[in-house]
Amino acid sequence: MIRRVTRLLTEASDAVRAKGRQLLVAYVPSESQYIFALTLVIGAVCGLVAVGFHLAIGLAEHLLIDRAMHAVGWTWVAWTVVTPALGGLLAGIALVWLPEARGSGIPQVKKSFALNHGHIRFRDAVGKFAISVVQIGSGASLGREGPTVFLTAGTASLLSSFTPLPPKSKRRLMPVGVAAGIAAAFNAPIAAVTFTIEEIVGTLDQTVLSGVVVAAAVAAVIERSVLGVHPVIEVAQGFSLEHASSLPFYALLGVCAAFVSVLFTDSILQVRTGFRNLQSVPLWAQPAVGGLFTGCLAAAVLWFMKTEGVTGGGYETLGRALAGRLAVDVLVVLCLAKVAATVVSYSSGGAGGIFAPSLFVGAMLGGVLGYLDMALLDHNGHELGAFALVGMGAAFAGIVRAPITSVLIIFEMTGSYGLVLPLMIANMTSYGLARHFRPTPLYDALLEQDGVHLPSRTDHPRSVDSLLSTRVALVAIKAEPVPASVALEPLLTLLVAAKGGALPLEASGTTHALLLVETVRARLLEGKALLAADVARKAPAISAAADLLEALRLMELHQIDALPVIDAPDSLQAHAVLTRSDVGHFLSSHYARNKPTPA
Repeated sequence: MIRRVTRLLTEASDAVRAKGRQLLVAYVPSESQYIFALTLVIGAVCGLVAVGFHLAIGLAEHLLIDRAMHAVGWTWVAWTVVTPALGGLLAGIALVWLPEARGSGIPQVKKSFALNHGHIRFRDAVGKFAISVVQIGSGASLGREGPTVFLTAGTASLLSSFTPLPPKSKRRLMPVGVAAGIAAAFNAPIAAVTFTIEEIVGTLDQTVLSGVVVAAAVAAVIERSVLGVHPVIEVAQGFSLEHASSLPFYALLGVCAAFVSVLFTDSILQVRTGFRNLQSVPLWAQPAVGGLFTGCLAAAVLWFMKTEGVTGGGYETLGRALAGRLAVDVLVVLCLAKVAATVVSYSSGGAGGIFAPSLFVGAMLGGVLGYLDMALLDHNGHELGAFALVGMGAAFAGIVRAPITSVLIIFEMTGSYGLVLPLMIANMTSYGLARHFRPTPLYDALLEQDGVHLPSRTDHPRSVDSLLSTRVALVAIKAEPVPASVALEPLLTLLVAAKGGALPLEASGTTHALLLVETVRARLLEGKALLAADVARKAPAISAAADLLEALRLMELHQIDALPVIDAPDSLQAHAVLTRSDVGHFLSSHYARNKPTPA
């Protein structure tokens, strides 16, 4: 029965994809129009997905952890301890079947963009939605923002799969979904653009940037239409630099935030390794251990400090810190408790992010430095909220390592623009020191723990140059030429079976041409009786003795992702094909084989 239902769903999905591609071919004839139309659709759909995810988490928190912490009598203690543990247990069982839904989601998105053409399985995105709602809603000390990025990237991957676009163009649509997710998660479209460029893309690619800007704007409009035009964190009063004498304390806040950031990231990596080596507790039960620890910590803080904030993102308690309504001892306890709860919740294998916890920790730390400034310089209590706000950005810069985003996201989340100078001083200090003591960013370090290496981010340029001097013959894939008279249907079968989805056309004179699987699929949907010669694309041939760098230059010059490979400069027939993905796989495989072994 299950197999039959699965087969029917697969057939229905294929039919929808085919119909979608047919409509796109009929009404949106050019690739640039494809991409622009998809960008608008992805921005709108991802905005709705992000809003739905946030509403689902809010409902789950109201039904689960909020009720547990406000239960009658003494029962709230037991319910506060048990509820996160039960949520972690359910999440751990589900993660056995959906392991890609584990973690924040941002490392997986970076891996997919760098090594997998931006493809994310939609079932993993659906799993991330359900598991994160259960775990965060039941009280895990994790944030919703990282999973939102994974959800919207998976949605963008699904929508792009309905089109006949080449893999290169589909890959460029993933950052579009990421930007839409961040814009809707934080109500911060400008920060969404900078985060996507800083953290996911890594370079200022103009072809990606335009789509990212459009998608972020569309998603922000959707989010504000549903949830209202207001910052994520309400700030009752505007903050500004009232005393220049406070600047040294803002710089000291940056130093403290750097050390807290390094403590936070190193603890996650070490505790995560400890859970992986833990033989006495099975993998599916480990998130329950993290939930139990978080529940005990949340109950203790609520008992002794009479305050919440250890569970979830802690936005309500964060707002009280920005209003200067938390005592210094409460700020210290919440800072330490949140670090411990988030480290254990994340490292035990849960599904949730670290954005919100990092902002929370920074706000508590900033509040402590605000009390120090007030005590030593006799400033009024109005400075407490300003220090808490600057601390949010400083901790974010040190943990996430997105310095430009760390400034912009505070402005947009709080609507407070009067602390530009202190925020920049603290953020840059925290970022610089954290990068000095922990050169590898947290997300990259998490991927390395999983055996995934991102060469574009960490390898020395000289090693790349030496690899790109490799001869084309060592990387190209052998391919038999296709006769010009082959019809489209058997031609599509040949191309699907070919590695890289490209084959050379049988030579006619001195002109070389390639047959590409996406082109053939698109033309096949038009229903015309065409032959291989009708759909082949002219392409410059490259000699097998040339190097990979020359091949990539030719691909960029002619805007093509594959080249026919000839044995000698005067050869008339190509018997091999080199694709851009072949080059990327060669580079990533080399780095994966030769990366240093961790101590």
